[in-house]
Amino acid sequence: MDQSQLLLDVQRMLFGDEPPIFLVEIVIRTTVIYAWSLLLLRWLGSRTIGQLSTIEFLLVIALGSAVGDAMFYPDVPLVHALLVVTLVIGINKALDMLVARSKRAERVLDGTPKELIRDGVVGKAFLQSRTMGISELFQELREKGIEHLGQVGRAYVEPDGVLTVYRALDERPGLAIVPPPEVEPPPLTFADSPAARAGDLACTRCGTLRAVASGARPGTCPHCGHSHWTQPRVAALYKQP
Repeated sequence: MDQSQLLLDVQRMLFGDEPPIFLVEIVIRTTVIYAWSLLLLRWLGSRTIGQLSTIEFLLVIALGSAVGDAMFYPDVPLVHALLVVTLVIGINKALDMLVARSKRAERVLDGTPKELIRDGVVGKAFLQSRTMGISELFQELREKGIEHLGQVGRAYVEPDGVLTVYRALDERPGLAIVPPPEVEPPPLTFADSPAARAGDLACTRCGTLRAVASGARPGTCPHCGHSHWTQPRVAALYKQP
């Protein structure tokens, strides 16, 4: 048996077979991988991460890999793993201090709240960014007891990915999201079809209301350009358990 593979070989267990200069390479490798991972996570956005901040999420996955490999892979020297863990913790602590002292760094690393809904209408910036789907947004609104968009005064997605909803004080007509349109499709009026009766129609994509006369064609939505309309919900119909 090779002496380097002997059980409880302290030299192999602590330092491996690489020369001491390899420790410098580990510092470079860890820094580059950490920075690249941080960049990719910011590109993915907070919805992918969940309720952790970007830095917290990266700390969890980085430590999980560094700690776990050294525990049961005999060819991972302990000193190398300890150096990686120390570097990850040190970088994370430095970024935390930077975020605490600089609002600009906080915006770059953690992101900022984004407005999704204002006065019952889904924002154009959200529709263009597609950070989450319309169906996903409506699902989260239903989970918060919202039946139609007229009940929503403001809705934001926070930097940690959580949806915050403020109900409107004066409930107005809005696009119904209960029952889900995938379960019970609403009756539609198309952009070039005459309206069956006079009144408001709601865009099925963003919730914009448009008043139309009986027999008039509603056209496309002036807010998002969508061509499907439906009757808005005027008041809540269901009671939360």
